[in-house]
Order: sequence, then structure tokens, then C-alpha cells
Amino acid sequence: MLQFYNYLLEKQGIRINTLETIHTLLHPTFQLAVRDEIIRKNPTDGVMGEVKKSSGETTGVRHALTIEQQRAFMEHIANHPVYYHWWPLFTILLGTGCRIGEALGLRWDDLDYDRRIISINHSLVYYPVGENRTSVMHISKPKTKAGERTIPMLDSVKDAFEMLYEEQKENGWSDVEIDGMHGFIFCNRFGNVPNPQSVNRTIKRIIADYNAGEEIAAKKEHREPVLLPDFSAHHLRHTFCTRLCEKETNLKIIQSVMGHKDIQTTMDIYAEATEEKKQESFERLAATLDVF
Repeated sequence: MLQFYNYLLEKQGIRINTLETIHTLLHPTFQLAVRDEIIRKNPTDGVMGEVKKSSGETTGVRHALTIEQQRAFMEHIANHPVYYHWWPLFTILLGTGCRIGEALGLRWDDLDYDRRIISINHSLVYYPVGENRTSVMHISKPKTKAGERTIPMLDSVKDAFEMLYEEQKENGWSDVEIDGMHGFIFCNRFGNVPNPQSVNRTIKRIIADYNAGEEIAAKKEHREPVLLPDFSAHHLRHTFCTRLCEKETNLKIIQSVMGHKDIQTTMDIYAEATEEKKQESFERLAATLDVF
């Protein structure tokens, strides 16, 4: 499978971001085949990481939002007359580091308010099937033991869950059933569990709306605008991990919370997250030391 990906990249001229889109379709498909015991192992596991490493795509690339960008994104959603109802989902993504499929697949039974923990034991996968390419949702179990984990529940995340609970209590509980599972937390206006593509499309609309307004406001106030970069739900996971790395030094704790199979993934993000902090530390040090 690695050879196939490299063939698409090198011989067919397909870009990394397009290859990632192909991967998001292939990986869950093979994972279902593993679940149904059609094949023993998912041949796409870890392939994108190897492709990026060999092509040098990961070098010097910043995936996380800055604190300023993160704050601007969330404040814009909270105060927007159209997008405000997305606040709970994005709060949960930024406050847990869940993969988008893990977050959308959460059920009320996965929450333990007494112990303040969230149980991550499955993921929602969504992909087209058949000749008419109709999109179908399925439940996928974590491919490794690292993926099955618990995440502490922050106060803001708890508030988001309680907000969603009150909404469903008032508007009616979700009756969606996927592969025998029910009681899903997230529900769109059609009564269905949202799919990852719709979340990413919403992010892009929010970014465009925010940037347009910020450019006008910055011009009026004679300042540089704080613009949001193009990003997806996966970048919110990376942003959470970066904030965690900035506060926590124990890599095993970070790996456990994030569900990283390979500690090297955790180490790479930690190194990226702490590089800027290292620079800030030396700038503060320079301000207190007179060495000349």
C-alpha cells in the first residue's frame, strides 16, 4: 500500500492534501473489512505518516492554531447569530483532542459526570458506497489499544455537553441507530448525526466569515488583522495537543490522552509545541541578564 501511495504521489503528480482525502476514504473502508474479518490487517495503517516523512512534508509545518487564533475562532462562533449553535462541538473538539469521528460518535453513555471522564471506545466513519455513491455511516472500533482511552472532562467541555443535553431534552432525543448503537450526543437539524465533511465545510464558512469581518474591523482601527488560516477539524485536535504539550511535560500522559499509537508522534508534536516556548523563555532571560 505504501508503494501505491508513493506511485500516486510521484508518478501521477497527486498532491499530499489530495492523497490525504483519498486516505480518509480508503482507511475506514479497510477498517470495516478488518472488523468483518474479511482481512486481518488494515493495509493503510500508518501509510500517510510514512509518505509524509519520506517526502519531507512534515518538516517546518505548523498545524496548530495560535492561542490568539484559537480565541478569535471561538469568540466569533459564540457571538455569531448563525454559527453559535456550533459552539458546543468546537468546544469539545478543542477541549478533548478527539478525532472528529470519535467526537461525532460519542453517546451519552460514554460520559461519566461523577468521575468527570469521557470514554473513547469507538469512532464514527462516513464514506460513499455502491454505484450511486450514497454515503453510509458505520461504527469503527479503535484499531489499537492506545485508541481506546478515557479523557478528563474540562469545565468548559462539561458545560458544552450540558448545553447539548438541554437542547435534546427540549427538542427530543436522537433516535438514530448505527450498527446497534444509539443515544448519540450530536444531532443536526434533520435528526441525524453530523458527518465529518459537513463539519469541515462549516469550519471553512466560519473562517471566511470571520476573516472578511476582521479585515474591515482592522482597517477601521488602523491595526494588523488577526486572520485565521485554512484548517480542518483535525487541526483542532492538533491544537489541543499543542496546548497540552505547552503545560504538560510527561509524554506518556500526553500520548495516553491523545491515543497516539506511536510515542514518536507525541514527541514530534511536543518538540514543535515547545520550540516557540523555548524562544520566549530565552527572550525573558535576555531581559533579566546583562551579559555585555
